[in-house]
Amino acid sequence: QVQLVESGGGLVQPGGSLRLSCAASGFTFSSYAMSWYRQTPGKERELVAHISSAGDSTTYAYSVKGRFTISRDNAKKTVYLQMNSLKPEDTAVYSCAVRRVPRSYWGQGTQVTVSS
Repeated sequence: QVQLVESGGGLVQPGGSLRLSCAASGFTFSSYAMSWYRQTPGKERELVAHISSAGDSTTYAYSVKGRFTISRDNAKKTVYLQMNSLKPEDTAVYSCAVRRVPRSYWGQGTQVTVSS
């Protein structure tokens, strides 16, 4: 079965950096695009970044463009989110996801808190 396990979250000061990882199993990782989402209580889930199956095409939410970088290692079946210049408004639970028709699969998420 599909499994997505995120790691790398934590508490960081404004302006700091974190690198999130998402280890995938249960499907042919190299054949699927991957995404990172984030959610805070009372708000809708927001798409943060998306990467193609080969890793040659990426898209970002306007709010993170220029600060976050999504990448993947198909040999390790892992997708990453490098987050730089973090702001308090980046505080959220971050989850990776894969769309395998007819449904999407999500990890359990990792908490990122940006605070001084």
